[in-house]
Amino acid sequence: MPTPLLIGSCEPFSGKSAVVLGLARQLLHLGAVIRFGKPLATTPEPGATGIDADVRFIAQTLHLDDDHLLPSLAVLDPDNARDRLMRGDLSSDPALEQLHQTLIGFGDGLALLEAAGSLSEGMLYGLSLPQLAEGLDASVVLVHLWADSSSVDPLLQARELLGERLAGVVLNAVSLEAVARVREDVQPALERLGMPVYGVMPRSPLLRSVTVEELGRRLEADVLCCRDRLDLLVETLSIGAMNVNSAMEFFRRRRNMAVVTGADRTDIQLAALEASTQCLILTGAGDPLPQLINRAEELEVHLLKVEHDTLTTVEVIERAFGHVRLHESVKATYAVRLVEEHCDFSQLFERLQLPAAL
Repeated sequence: MPTPLLIGSCEPFSGKSAVVLGLARQLLHLGAVIRFGKPLATTPEPGATGIDADVRFIAQTLHLDDDHLLPSLAVLDPDNARDRLMRGDLSSDPALEQLHQTLIGFGDGLALLEAAGSLSEGMLYGLSLPQLAEGLDASVVLVHLWADSSSVDPLLQARELLGERLAGVVLNAVSLEAVARVREDVQPALERLGMPVYGVMPRSPLLRSVTVEELGRRLEADVLCCRDRLDLLVETLSIGAMNVNSAMEFFRRRRNMAVVTGADRTDIQLAALEASTQCLILTGAGDPLPQLINRAEELEVHLLKVEHDTLTTVEVIERAFGHVRLHESVKATYAVRLVEEHCDFSQLFERLQLPAAL
């Protein structure tokens, strides 16, 4: 059967999909046969395909045929969780054994599986990361957000739960100035603890970015112009609450911004339009001046009007950064390059005894 490899994390939105893309690309270049899936779906496609939308996007990016995709065994949603809880059904999903039998029929290669968002997520379905690792006798690579040495605690917990099945870790979203120090000090320390480190990836504003469309959806905003280019990516947030001279100096140092300001601050609004602004978000009472809308249309800057106050608007936007799924081609391309530049999976390939890597 294909060698099962689980890509997991200790907390959601740690960068699993980015590592899956980069790792899978390297394996395909080596000539390995890959089967890919998410046992526990979080973004199911409409209809009864059983294929998670994240799986579909990655498959399209990697040009994987449908017969190389593994359908999800269950869907993570409140209704399913309630039904299972009310039944008191905490047994392993019988589909897990079916997946195991399906893999046996595939022959050689690699079954690359993206696990749920944390070590415990999916326990109600019998599909948490430790349960999957045991049920499929799979090796596990953890993608882990690293801020400082206190970030090691979840990894130590994972090592206790996974034992020898923990093949290694990729440290992600490390501040640029700390990357070298983490490689020199933290990586050897983790490896002495029995956790090989396959990569130390820097924090990426692009991978943490969010589309204008997603911001509009979360804010329940009215889009006042440029409705046809909502896929532009917002990397930074600026608040236009200062005087216009200070704002212009501040805006010049930022790129691909969402600027939040009051609907009555026409001076700030016009200054933001002349900077690297992807969308201008207006809060409070009042409507923008017609000349502002015209200028925004000329410069192709999205103009959004929201009912929230400025503080609430900023909180919604900040929660969006780094908490959206990897569904844009520009992000996928960058993720592959980031993994290629900062990760070395040769030790993992040897552990898995992949024919293409030997």
